[in-house]
Amino acid sequence: MELDFGSFANNNTESNVNLCFKMASYLSTETPTIVCVFLNVFLGSISVITVCGNLLVIISIVYFRQLHTPTNALILSLAVADLLVGALVFPLTMEFSVSSCFYQEEMFCKVRSSFDITLSTCSILNLCCISVDRYYAVCQPLAYRTKISSHVVVVMILVSWGVPGVAAVSLVGFNRSKCGQNCLFTVVLGKILIVLITFYLPLLVMICIYLKIFCVAQKQAHSIQSMKTPGASVSKMERKATKTLVIVMGVFLLCWLPSFLCTTVFTFSNASQPGPLVEILNWLALSNSTFNPFIYALFYRWFRSAIRMIISGKIVLGDFTDVKLF
Repeated sequence: MELDFGSFANNNTESNVNLCFKMASYLSTETPTIVCVFLNVFLGSISVITVCGNLLVIISIVYFRQLHTPTNALILSLAVADLLVGALVFPLTMEFSVSSCFYQEEMFCKVRSSFDITLSTCSILNLCCISVDRYYAVCQPLAYRTKISSHVVVVMILVSWGVPGVAAVSLVGFNRSKCGQNCLFTVVLGKILIVLITFYLPLLVMICIYLKIFCVAQKQAHSIQSMKTPGASVSKMERKATKTLVIVMGVFLLCWLPSFLCTTVFTFSNASQPGPLVEILNWLALSNSTFNPFIYALFYRWFRSAIRMIISGKIVLGDFTDVKLF
């Protein structure tokens, strides 16, 4: 998700526009065609992988009745958001990266920004909701069914999709207004608050929750060890819990944190954002939608079983909606 704070620097914006036009003109005339083709093929392949991976998750959860659970409803919502990122944001960003609309108020840029902000933020908030679900499942298993009911899951999903929509409308509205020096502070403050709500707050929640889950998993592993003699079992459980949590948070931070840190630093330093760096970090952030289906679905045995049935075409040849996947 790319948030351009520097475009509100009123009188200094003109020089930034000219710089971007010159950079776009240089890219279009001096860059070897083979490099552009390679980049388009590479980014297009990532888009296809993102769509296909998340589509498999969607088909699995929708088709098999055994997977109709509150947890999987959140994973389904995440997969839908990530699929739309791959199908809409990726192609638009590919065109954006080689066009000259870095600082223009064109309809294409507004549409691209709206999809980018809405779907990327939706993916982040869905990840946050999944962490809350996992907290109650691991830390408070007896209260899980009452805390994470169908109504609660519906509210989580509505919030995960509603908040990004409001954020996108607000940001696009800010970009549309020709703001003078008097309201510049208000606009920047508003965008900072949106970034806090859509990224830093969910990030803080996820870190706290996964640390708590890790501690509880460690205690549960030692409790099991106290009732059993094999020493390898507890270390295996601890390694698996640690590996899962490290991968979940590590991939999320690796993809999203550089982009938002760059945005935050350039905002408070009142400096213009270098176009190539912003684009690279934006693509890194979007790649999280490619990794999500592998992280949150391939860890589950039911997903591997569902994939085998879908790819083999069994669900087309017969009715397997009630088959037991695990």
